[in-house]
Amino acid sequence: MSRSLLRSVLELRTPITRLPPTFLLPIRARGLTTTTHNIDPAIPPSATPTRTTVPPIAPSKPSPPPSNPPSSPSPVSTPATSASVAELFPLLRAQPAHYITVHIHGRPYLVTEGDRVRLPFLMHDVVPGDVLRLDRASTLGSRDYTLLGQPFIDSGLFECRATVLGVESEPLRVKIKTKRRNRRNRHVASKHRYTILRISELKLLGPS
Repeated sequence: MSRSLLRSVLELRTPITRLPPTFLLPIRARGLTTTTHNIDPAIPPSATPTRTTVPPIAPSKPSPPPSNPPSSPSPVSTPATSASVAELFPLLRAQPAHYITVHIHGRPYLVTEGDRVRLPFLMHDVVPGDVLRLDRASTLGSRDYTLLGQPFIDSGLFECRATVLGVESEPLRVKIKTKRRNRRNRHVASKHRYTILRISELKLLGPS
């Protein structure tokens, strides 16, 4: 075995502990130099400067809101009657044959005492003989005077009651429904029922 081959084998077995010459290193590695850090044995490791930690500050509790003394509930104010209504309402009450426009489920009905009203729908939860208090009215008047509401009149000025008479049903109606380009047709039967009321009382009260 030649000397060059033996030298190369020995170099492969032993680890390389030194860097190759600078001219053999790449350009970036030429600026790097190996330095040794010497630690003074006189300084114990515990004396090395460490970062001081600040203890966390406990959040301060919010101050309770100032307690206000319990205030007495304010009385519910009722709409005051205007001076013109208070002045002319006795004249309206003195005249006979009053009329009123009552609203039942949003529909207006102009009625007088003793009228018979046929509602265009079936009113549920009522039976014949029940007395209903109608407290929504937009017009109240007589021959010479008329009281208009904005939009309704104060329910304390009048008292209107209606008695449920019963239920009526219309004759059976059959409607034939067809479609274009279709020979088949469909027969739809309908028989609506309506509630009948009678205005049993219409009385005018005094303004408060």
